[in-house]
Amino acid sequence: MPTYEYHCEKCGQDFEASHAISAPPLKVCPPELCVRKKWGRGRVTKKIGAGAGLLFKGGGFYITDYRSEGYKQAAKKDSAPAKSETKPEAKPAAPTAKK
Repeated sequence: MPTYEYHCEKCGQDFEASHAISAPPLKVCPPELCVRKKWGRGRVTKKIGAGAGLLFKGGGFYITDYRSEGYKQAAKKDSAPAKSETKPEAKPAAPTAKK
């Protein structure tokens, strides 16, 4: 079940509640979450939350796990160190003396 964030306008309490997607949103602050000594039956508004991130537990969840064989071979070729020839650096010409 998804978790929704709410804000009570009467007691100022921010709280989370879990219920089915098809269930209607809460309209009043639940008595067990109300911070007032006497339950105020405050009107609640649903907040826009970031939601939970996608969690992968266990090993082997890599983007390259499901690549095609052609892609894997091309990636190996690209990551192989290229041979490069080293050329001696050209020295600048010495300044000529003027007479």
